Amino acid sequence: MVDSLVSTAAAGAAAGLGVAMPLGAVGVLLLQEGGRGLRQGAAAATAVALVDFVYAAVAVLVGPRLVGLIGGGEAWVRAAAAAVLAAIAVRGLLSLRGGGAPGAPAAAAEPGPARRSFARFALLTLVNPTTALYFTALTAARGAAAAGATVAVVFAVAVFAASLVWQQLLAAAGAFAGTRLTVRTRRVTYALGYGLVLCFAVRLAWPAG
Repeated sequence: MVDSLVSTAAAGAAAGLGVAMPLGAVGVLLLQEGGRGLRQGAAAATAVALVDFVYAAVAVLVGPRLVGLIGGGEAWVRAAAAAVLAAIAVRGLLSLRGGGAPGAPAAAAEPGPARRSFARFALLTLVNPTTALYFTALTAARGAAAAGATVAVVFAVAVFAASLVWQQLLAAAGAFAGTRLTVRTRRVTYALGYGLVLCFAVRLAWPAG
């Protein structure tokens, strides 16, 4: 039993890193959020890891039944996710027109922005169909759906821990870079980042093939 739980924890950690490490739209935005202040970045990173935990737990418990549920409405979920990402990208690009530097680090100590960062990144991760399908397909392939609540908890906690470590590293990297960039350089990196998020939104709305 212990060996099985250790194996499950290792599989969960690998799954958490597998979904977290590829730098997609959420990862790019998380780097941007870290540049606004470490507190906002840490809150956003925690939100992403928490949603990964929820999706992993549900996937292990529900298993293949979730594939049909999400698969039937995947086009609508993709469209909603693309709309959210596009709105964030456009809003971010428009905010750069004023000439000021985005993401003033002084705001990091305020609790309001941290709460807003948590809520915004939780929503972004929740509407990401790739995350849900990833965990569902992975656990269905492993046959974990029938393994019981204990395995589900161990797997999901391992996913959360691995994802949290990586997301916090991204947020810290953004904060570290943000405090050392000039105003002009920060504006250029933000413009490139938001442009990349807009590209992700288009690709999500109209997947290849």
